[in-house]
Amino acid sequence: MKKVIGNYCLAALLVMAFSHQAVARDLPEIEKSGTFKVATEDDYAPFNFMTDGKSDGFNKDMLDELKKYAKFNIDQSILPWTGLLAAVSTGQYDMALTGAVITDERLNVFNFTPPWASAQHYFVKRAGDDRLNSIKDLSGKKVGVQAGSALLARLPELKAMLEKEGGKLGPVVEYPSYPEAYADLANKRLDYVINVVISVNDLVKARPKVFAKGLAVSGPGYMAWPIPKNAPALLAYMTKFTTHLRETGRLKELQMKWFGETYDNLPNEPITSADQFHKLAGL
Repeated sequence: MKKVIGNYCLAALLVMAFSHQAVARDLPEIEKSGTFKVATEDDYAPFNFMTDGKSDGFNKDMLDELKKYAKFNIDQSILPWTGLLAAVSTGQYDMALTGAVITDERLNVFNFTPPWASAQHYFVKRAGDDRLNSIKDLSGKKVGVQAGSALLARLPELKAMLEKEGGKLGPVVEYPSYPEAYADLANKRLDYVINVVISVNDLVKARPKVFAKGLAVSGPGYMAWPIPKNAPALLAYMTKFTTHLRETGRLKELQMKWFGETYDNLPNEPITSADQFHKLAGL
């Protein structure tokens, strides 16, 4: 789960990015070399993972589509998440082709392609827990989130939603990882956990007798591919690629295949600043 919310040393990433970002290549350099270098990971289902020793997942299928679309070679490298974004920011790779949530901090280093999935935050409860059927029902209840996460930063939205209903945000427990939070939820040490919608869907699908999906507890959020700030032509190229997938219906097919739902109200333009992101997300 750490891949969804970026639980890595962001300060180190920013230092590296601003020190070395000039070496990142834009589209003309990529076309001249004939090779587009993308970084992916292999242990973040349903985005990137391995099946019988072979790459699988939503981004694997998207990469296959990119190979058909591009007129240059695609060179894929599989990296651990902890160093993936830093490697892209310093120009070792041209783009990160993985599930990345758009945040203010990341927008200091990257521009993002048009989003291809929602990262809206939902709550998860225990299956059969009939106490929590509305936002108001969350008032005063104990919630678990991952420490240092994008979800924690947007918790004030839930606080405002509860106050509007005459309630209040209950105790917040921060966890190093989501498996620990889910274990405490299952064992009744927590009342609910907050995570992004795709992770919630994946969890409930895998353990329907243990967990149940609740309601949205934030405004919109987005997942997209990060591209270094000094590669505007590459951003435009990847924007055309995502538009192609959307217009042909292939994006919806892959969303349904891997996420179990489609996202019809995502922005169609790249996201390049915190101000733009805030307006789109209603922050």
